[in-house]
Amino acid sequence: MTEAAPKGLALIRMGLGNRKTAAMFAFGLAAGLPFTLLLGTLNAWLAEAKINLATIGLLSWIGLIAAFKFLWSPVVDRLRLPLLERFGRRKSWLLLCQAVLVATFLTLSLSDPAVAIGWFALVAVVGAFAAATQDTVIDAWRIDVADERATLGILSSIYQLGYRLATLIGGALALVLADAITWPMVYAVMGLFMAALLVGTLFAPDTPRPAVEQAVDGTIGPSARDKRTGLIIVGLCWGWAILTIGAFMVRVLNVAPGETPPSVGDFTRLTGPWIIVITVVVPALAAAWLNRQAQLAEWLGWNRDGAAAPTSGFIEHGYRALILPLSELVGRLGFGAVVVLGLILSYRLCDSIWGPFAYPFYLEELHYTNAEVAFASKIFGVGMTILGVSLGGILFAVLGRMPTLLIGAIVAAASNLLYADLASGAPVIDAVAGATGLLNLGVDARMMRLMVAISGENIAGGLAGAAFVAYLSSIASKEHSAVQYALLSSLTLLVGSLGRAGLGEAVEQMGYAPVFRFTAALGLVAVVFVLLEWVRWRRELRKG
Repeated sequence: MTEAAPKGLALIRMGLGNRKTAAMFAFGLAAGLPFTLLLGTLNAWLAEAKINLATIGLLSWIGLIAAFKFLWSPVVDRLRLPLLERFGRRKSWLLLCQAVLVATFLTLSLSDPAVAIGWFALVAVVGAFAAATQDTVIDAWRIDVADERATLGILSSIYQLGYRLATLIGGALALVLADAITWPMVYAVMGLFMAALLVGTLFAPDTPRPAVEQAVDGTIGPSARDKRTGLIIVGLCWGWAILTIGAFMVRVLNVAPGETPPSVGDFTRLTGPWIIVITVVVPALAAAWLNRQAQLAEWLGWNRDGAAAPTSGFIEHGYRALILPLSELVGRLGFGAVVVLGLILSYRLCDSIWGPFAYPFYLEELHYTNAEVAFASKIFGVGMTILGVSLGGILFAVLGRMPTLLIGAIVAAASNLLYADLASGAPVIDAVAGATGLLNLGVDARMMRLMVAISGENIAGGLAGAAFVAYLSSIASKEHSAVQYALLSSLTLLVGSLGRAGLGEAVEQMGYAPVFRFTAALGLVAVVFVLLEWVRWRRELRKG
């Protein structure tokens, strides 16, 4: 008689005492630190150095690198690094990325943006590329090593805890240090912290490469001609995306003094949808077509041109690295891919789309001071996010994947109503605070309103984030985890970027309160897709 698998709190206790969860926490720190230092804190340094806003705006675009990390994720999944491969399939890439990040922070500490902004920007871009690549490897490692002790839910929650703590270190702590020491010294300290995390990576477990990589047999699957056609289509699509984004960044960088730089909002609104279609939809359709061609050849017994002969090494390796992961995903999900895609596109939209407008809302609309916002969002808010992530992990272990995903979608949408109330004078928040005795705690009523709104949003965001990461990890296969997870997670970043320009115009025309009610309504779309996915998932379980 087999022993029953542990559940609930027993599963959590067993998972937290695991070597894999310790490594996952360190990887969360390693992922969150460069994100905060390169996409947030760096702007404070540049502003202090009197760098003009156009240049600061250009550097903020390095965040798009993370949105397109799936473009080079096949290389991460397939390429064996010389000398480093002996450390492990994923650890070899982690060590390389973390070494580049250490070098990035130390090089920035030796640079002066006021004197050599071009060199400074180049170093930051290299660091952002290494950080995005590291994210791809970490996501794949989490999927690879998950087991009945260190489940995807527990690993995802531990990762979020480490990530959120790193944002506190790279954000609030870095700002405090900058008041005591110079900015170059701050980045030198962060470089040493990153080096300590690199040492920790050496002791993390790893998994062997899958058997599918051991032999390359071009006689299985689509014909050589079809594989070549698919590679050309996908290569042209992704190549166009890279060149389009790169050309836009060059245009912004080369703006002459006195000229108006190209509009980022126009780019994301007009060109962004085509980037999604070209880099996601068209390759997915190409993968589905290749699956169909292979099935027809198998069902009808066709000896199709080139099907019986081995494919050339370049074509076969390119097919397995770039097309096969997409083909496996589309083939496994079938028409369910439409539901999965809708869930991914909508799940984090209601809370991520308005992120850039948070500080203007706090400072300009509500007239809070920098110190008040820093305490409420960077210190108190991070604690609330960690609480939300912890709740997500507990709910995942106790209730399971789909109930937690549904709860996350509901609370994420509801949290936007807190901000709508805050924008309307906080009548509901005041009433609840009075009924629950929050006003008797000695906190200023005005500050209490901000902290309640941020608490609700951050707890909901942490819970939903942990549930979403675990869901994406469960959708990706272990054989192609790096490519598939990178592709799926990138969709959320792309759609969020596209919606922000239009949202900013809506705020100017209607005000914050109606827009927050609209974003809450967007969250209901995610709730519907979660319910549809729950039905699909139950059907898959019955078939299995």
